[in-house]
Amino acid sequence: MTGVVSPLPWKGVAQSAGGCMQYNIKLKKRAQELRTNATKQEQKLWYEFLREHRPRFTRQRIVGNYILDFYCAKAKLAIELDGSQHYEQENVEYDITRDKFINELGITVMRFPNNEVDKNFTGVCEKIMEKVGQPPPSADGTQPPPSADGTPFQGRGHENE
Repeated sequence: MTGVVSPLPWKGVAQSAGGCMQYNIKLKKRAQELRTNATKQEQKLWYEFLREHRPRFTRQRIVGNYILDFYCAKAKLAIELDGSQHYEQENVEYDITRDKFINELGITVMRFPNNEVDKNFTGVCEKIMEKVGQPPPSADGTQPPPSADGTPFQGRGHENE
């Protein structure tokens, strides 16, 4: 996975550095803003379900130059909640490119429209549980799993965080 370079650098500012995905302070601040200003659907899913879930989920996780709404490293699962802006043509194309990059890292992306969280919260939680209950796609037990961005744990460049 060392040769993967995150596409669309203008949407974030990650760059490949020596085979490790790096991100800069602007992207980290954006993730913090998104965490602070979560939508009501993100808040509901987090506070009523994912926050206490095991295996553990994190919010606004940076992967490459993208920010995932929710991420479970153990299950290699990203959960995205989509508002109406995701149905605009430019954003549909962006989401396709984004999901392709994330899938190439061995991470499964589950997308739910905001209205599904509002109208069928239990069903959304059940779908997530079904997916988390499955072993990670690349879990063969022969080596430690990679970090979320597909790089080895050592030397990921997080010393300055």
